[in-house]
Amino acid sequence: MKEHIINSYENSLEETRLTSNNARKIEFINTTRILDELLDSKKKVLDCAAGTGIYAFYLADQGHDVTATDLTPRHVEVINQTLAEKSYDMTTAVMDATDMGRFADETFDVVLNMGPFYHLTCETQRQKCLAESIRVLKKGGLLLTAYIPRFYVFQYVALSNKHFLDARLAQQIVTTGVLHHDDEKCFWTDTYYASKEEMEQLYKDYGLDVTDHFAQDGLTPTFAATVDNWTEEEFKIWCDYHYSVCREPSLLGASNHVIIIGRK
Repeated sequence: MKEHIINSYENSLEETRLTSNNARKIEFINTTRILDELLDSKKKVLDCAAGTGIYAFYLADQGHDVTATDLTPRHVEVINQTLAEKSYDMTTAVMDATDMGRFADETFDVVLNMGPFYHLTCETQRQKCLAESIRVLKKGGLLLTAYIPRFYVFQYVALSNKHFLDARLAQQIVTTGVLHHDDEKCFWTDTYYASKEEMEQLYKDYGLDVTDHFAQDGLTPTFAATVDNWTEEEFKIWCDYHYSVCREPSLLGASNHVIIIGRK
């Protein structure tokens, strides 16, 4: 399974995913707005699924001490290439987020777990990832976990491409949350789609105090054609609106990406 996930990312342009158009930018804009509220002083941060480093560099540019790791070797290569142009240091490594043995207990003030949960189709893997994230987190530290809501994703893919408008596919996602790379109508790679209730219960089961839960991008990707034609001023109005309602519980299941935050 792992090799299929790596191959999927090796052959995609993760470095432009959050910057290529308005419908994608809103995820980064809204998330960094909330990160700015959370991190009001210098923190030691682990970004354990950093992709090509968009959040890692955002935080490092603000003075935080950031360690960036990712499962995909090409992503880490891109991070290192960008890092060569920076005036600061950043520890980087290829790492599986279910095994953070390279780090001692209670090393970080903040752990960004923004990606692994998308692809951990086995409950044991998800438990290992969460346990490791908590282990390396200092007492009182914050764990941010991103997930894709299972009750949204079928709507998005079916409305984007009617090839995926399939009753069996819808039932599989809603009932199991799991999609495998070799499934007949797999639209991505090995993936897991969670629910608001599941994630909140999981955090509580591991002794985390849930402090925030917000929609990163909401319905925006579903209406990309419209949003991408807006002026800068119109898009700002939408971003401000989304920020104002992104914590509304009834909207969390209707977002392309969601983050739950807990304190150890």
